[in-house]
Amino acid sequence: MFRTNAFESKRYISPTIFKYVLVEMAFSFLICFLFFFFVFFVNQILLMALEVLARRVPFEQVALLILYSLPTVIAMSAPFASLVGTLMTVGRLTSDNEILVMLSSGLSYKAVFFPAIAVGVVVSLLSFFTNDILLPAGTIQFNRLWRRILVSIPALELQPNSVKRFQDTVIVTGDVTGNTIHNILILDRTDDGERRIIMASSAELRDGGVFGLSLELENAFINSSKEIVREDFDYATAEHLQYWVSNEDIIHQMMNITPREMSARDVHTQIQIRRAELADRINDRKIRSLNFAVSLENIFRAGPESDEWNRRSAAVSAFNRELLAIESIRDDRNLTSHVIEIYRKFSVPLGAFCFVFLAVSLGLMAKKSGQAVGFIFGVLIAVVYWSMLFIGQTMGLRVGTPPFWSMWLPNILSLAIGIILALFRIRK
Repeated sequence: MFRTNAFESKRYISPTIFKYVLVEMAFSFLICFLFFFFVFFVNQILLMALEVLARRVPFEQVALLILYSLPTVIAMSAPFASLVGTLMTVGRLTSDNEILVMLSSGLSYKAVFFPAIAVGVVVSLLSFFTNDILLPAGTIQFNRLWRRILVSIPALELQPNSVKRFQDTVIVTGDVTGNTIHNILILDRTDDGERRIIMASSAELRDGGVFGLSLELENAFINSSKEIVREDFDYATAEHLQYWVSNEDIIHQMMNITPREMSARDVHTQIQIRRAELADRINDRKIRSLNFAVSLENIFRAGPESDEWNRRSAAVSAFNRELLAIESIRDDRNLTSHVIEIYRKFSVPLGAFCFVFLAVSLGLMAKKSGQAVGFIFGVLIAVVYWSMLFIGQTMGLRVGTPPFWSMWLPNILSLAIGIILALFRIRK
């Protein structure tokens, strides 16, 4: 039986073979990129565009929204296109016995791995550039344009069966029929610091122009309470009530720049700032807890004869509250989201490189219909990878999973499985 050791062969890689395999992989990558681009484009962009067009937004503004969203689609499509394209190419070369011919000619598996690695490196670099430069710039421009659209058509922000936050106002909507919202709930805070709960069986949505958004409430119930003394509250009912959401409140939620809109350097700077602020807050709490601890020690040293003895329970409770506050401060989700994002900015683009080893190894095992099998397996692996990435991000924010493992575990698994399968194939 024919045997060869791919990495012990002393023969140099043929430039002709290298160029041939490289062109095949680049062509397959382009086809797969267009496929994933179309899928993500339709799923995320066109649905949004149809919704905006239904609100009679000018077509040129819709086109600009789509243009500013393209970096997001490109950043998601490139790594998966690298995976599926490599699988299709290597699968076809294997099923057509071209890999066997290369090995019989004295070449090694380097003739396949090196072009694939070259494609993976180029795709990773381009994907990182898109993810770190074009995507933040596109997102910022998208939000600026979206704010201008909201000022002219604020009704875009209210959707059926949704929860929307406008600065100090939260609006929970039920079903929507035309411009009528059924079963609406409003939670807000007045200028005097009172908390209000407003419920209504229905509300008619009206565009107030420069003033914002008007809600004409029917059969409304209003409950207001003081911020400090919750027992002090008032309530009232009204058959008709007009509620306003100003344009300032509508666009306020989009003014803050999120980590996704920043470059990796900016996110890193924000992480350092937030960690320093977090350390200062924890130190302040530690000082306060230390003061309570000293006060408790003095109380117990003075004994039951002192006037402070009867206050020991309150002092213990205050000390425990400070300890709980320290633990709560350490669980800073805002900081965690920044850390997750900076790992994401590197892990997703480098996924194209990690996919190379997995794709080549699986492609070498193809028997028949290499391209079709490679495409199917590639799509399945892409779905699993994206699911793991989404689950990791969710667990990192809600469960406290280390951000590194949340974002890098899919890449590490792809690389490890690919290397193991490659070694197994070479030895076989």
